[in-house]
Order: sequence, then structure tokens, then C-alpha cells
Amino acid sequence: MTTAEIYELKLLACKVRTDILNSIHTAASGHIGGSMSAADVLVWLYYRQMNVDPSDPGMADRDRFVLSKGHAAPALYAVLAERGFFPVEELSTLRKLHSRLQGHPNMNLTPGIDMTTGSLGQGISAAAGLALSLKLTGKSSRVYALLGDGELQEGQVWEAFMFASHHKLSNLCILIDRNRLQIDGQTKDVMNISPVEKKLESFGLSVQRIDGHSFPELEKGFSWAETAENGPCAIVLDTVKGKGVSFMENNAGWHGKAPNDEEHALALLELEEQMRILKEEHYDSIA
Repeated sequence: MTTAEIYELKLLACKVRTDILNSIHTAASGHIGGSMSAADVLVWLYYRQMNVDPSDPGMADRDRFVLSKGHAAPALYAVLAERGFFPVEELSTLRKLHSRLQGHPNMNLTPGIDMTTGSLGQGISAAAGLALSLKLTGKSSRVYALLGDGELQEGQVWEAFMFASHHKLSNLCILIDRNRLQIDGQTKDVMNISPVEKKLESFGLSVQRIDGHSFPELEKGFSWAETAENGPCAIVLDTVKGKGVSFMENNAGWHGKAPNDEEHALALLELEEQMRILKEEHYDSIA
């Protein structure tokens, strides 16, 4: 991956975070912290990894994505819009009556959504079922599922991991957004899930841990995942909840709170400054 490609992905991630911020502010509700932490991996999936076509969202041989942490829908909507699945202007309708962009993803409403999710623990089960179906029908498509680390406190998650391992679903890539925070505080205090990697391995998954905000790291992690042959793999993504906005970062209070006008303006200035610096560094590097 070239420096120019990394720059484009970083710029996209900043744009996605701006979209998340604006849509949640307009809606006056939504889960911003976990949406911000997931922005980079979603950009990677939809721009570099997955076989998808915005002009044909339901094409038979597409890769599937399941947002098991369905409350982070604003991040998925932002990436889908920027990728061309529906107009970016539609992001301003988040959570509004009759909008296609409700608080959790709905496969019957929104182009590009492969599975309706929201109740934590159920999305990964659906993803495992999709992977098994693709395997049984001889399709080469892959399934990617993104979970929150607080979601690992759900028993159904581990049943799904056991199911995926038993059926040797090498076409399933499990992604853990390890931002270490949930609605009530730190995961280690609410219900400790460590050591995550060892637990995943004990359920038969191949595991790697990477920086979930580094595109070179994401490239390495997903390249490794593509080599999985004997069963499902999991990538644990070290992330920061509220990534990109200083007063939201590592702050559980921003799990499900919308910014007011003043907070929105401050956050927008920070994201705009990040984009300015990215562009300046890029232009200096090619000068």
C-alpha cells in the first residue's frame, strides 16, 4: 500500500467521522463513541477488502458484512453513503420517522445492509449462519462480522464461536472492536472479558491482534485472515472509543449521547483540523 493510498483512507476516515458527528447531532440521539472507534475498519472493509457493488447491493457473489454491534449504525451508514450505496445527504435523516436510516441497521430498508441487528449477541450468530450457507452452496464469498468488546459478555456470542469452529467456517472473519468501554464504564469493571485472545483461541479460532486505527496494520491483519483454511479467524482491533474528538476519546459517557450545539461545533473544528493537517502533510510529501 502506497503513502498516497494511506492518505486517501485516512482522509476518508475523517470524512466518515464528520458524517457520524453531523448525523447524530442532527438526530439529537445516537451512539457516537462506538461509531467513531469503528470508522477505520469499516472504511477498510468497504474500500479495500470486500467484494461489493453499490449499484447492485444484492449481487449474489458479494461479500457479506454484519454489524453485530448494531448501535454503531451511524458509522456503517456513513461508510455506505460515502461508498455510493445511497446519497450522503440522506445521513441527515438518521433516526427520523420514515427514514431508511433507523437507530439500528434494517436489511429491509437500507441498501447495503446484509443483516438486521441490534440485540447484542445475535448478529454474530446470523453471520455464522450466513457463512455456513455460503459454504454449503459452494460460494466463495466471505462474511465479516464486527462485534463490540462489551458484547463478548453475551453467552450467545460464545455459542456462535463454537458453532463456527465446529463447522470450520474459514469464510468467516470475526472482528472485535476492543475499545475497552461500554455504556456502564470499563469492560474490565462491568464484567472482565480478558484474556480475549486466549479465550477466542480456546474456542477454536485463529487470532491476531492489531491497531484498529492503522491502515497498514489493517492491511496485514486482513491479508492474514484471507489465508485461513481450517476454520474461522478473529482479529482483535485495539481502538479508542470516541476516536477523533479529544473530549470524547476514552470517555464512556459518550457511549450513547448526542453532542449539543457547542460540543458539535468544537468536535467539528477538531475533525476539520485533522483533515487540514493530513492534506498539508500529503502535499509536502509530494512537493
